[in-house]
Amino acid sequence: MNQQLQTILDIVQLNESFADEEKAVLITAIKKVDSDLSITEFKLERTEKVKRTTAILLEETIEELEQKRKAIEETNSALENSLKELKAAQAQLIQSEKMASLGELTAGIAHEIQNPLNFVNNFSEVSDELIDEMNEELEKGDLEEVRFIAADLKENLSKINHHGKRADAIVKGMLEHSKSGTGTKESTNLNKLVKEFTQLAYSSQQAKNKDFKVDLTFILDPNIPSLEVIPSDIGKVMLNLVNNAFYACAERSRSAVNEKSKQEGEEYKPEVFISSKKSENGIEISVQDNGSGIPDSIKDKIFQPFFTTKPTGSGTGLGLSLSYDIVKAHGGKFRVESIAGEGSTFFMQLPLQ
Repeated sequence: MNQQLQTILDIVQLNESFADEEKAVLITAIKKVDSDLSITEFKLERTEKVKRTTAILLEETIEELEQKRKAIEETNSALENSLKELKAAQAQLIQSEKMASLGELTAGIAHEIQNPLNFVNNFSEVSDELIDEMNEELEKGDLEEVRFIAADLKENLSKINHHGKRADAIVKGMLEHSKSGTGTKESTNLNKLVKEFTQLAYSSQQAKNKDFKVDLTFILDPNIPSLEVIPSDIGKVMLNLVNNAFYACAERSRSAVNEKSKQEGEEYKPEVFISSKKSENGIEISVQDNGSGIPDSIKDKIFQPFFTTKPTGSGTGLGLSLSYDIVKAHGGKFRVESIAGEGSTFFMQLPLQ
């Protein structure tokens, strides 16, 4: 019992001036007051514990908020660095005169880099607004709303990261253009190189998709001589051509052409043929597929920088352009034959001298 109430109770009990009934009423009232006082003290203590717990949660939430703010700042900084690298790559392209049309290249860069940067800017602005809303909810002590806002922030950061990587991939593609032709030529067994990089591309596709399957056939002339080439550059060309052939086969597998073949009792079997032979003008390497083919309307565009028929985010459109530059730098020629819905063959011809 409360000490002061106990003192009052003792006085009442010892006081002879109160009748027994009056004492009983007073004692009952004092005990009731003591009980109410105990309950009030318990509630106050519990309230203090809740306040302390809330303060700890608010402190942790504020700390998490600061981490997210720093993450956004780091992402923006990384994008600024990517833009600097892009400008550096563009400057190298101008100096080495690797592109026939600088105006077209600049327009392509601006178009390709603008989309991911727009997304990053938009999600950054929305995230900044969400941070302000979170601060308001923190002041109100509405932790449930804070959690909802934090979830939105996390989703926005994920999108910023995705589009930042997209911009980074474009920059790296440009750097590949600028680095092309800086290696050293060496005597190279083309059959061995072609086979190694084709197998590498096939293994990479299988790693991405366990169900991936293409009948791969090599028709390599064992009598072709070794050539003085930059192995890493010719390897890049093979990777681009073979990966494109695999993609074309996958597209046809999903297309209405395949569905029609099934209805007619003919099941589509994806095939890719890799060939090498000696011609009058040098060594010819070809990559043939029975995939979706290339429409006549875009055949003259496929070697242009940033041109692609793949969905947004699936490619930068620099693969064939880079390959064209590499073959041309080796004094060779690059051409394609294709029938829409039936397949394509890319030819890389390298001079003997």
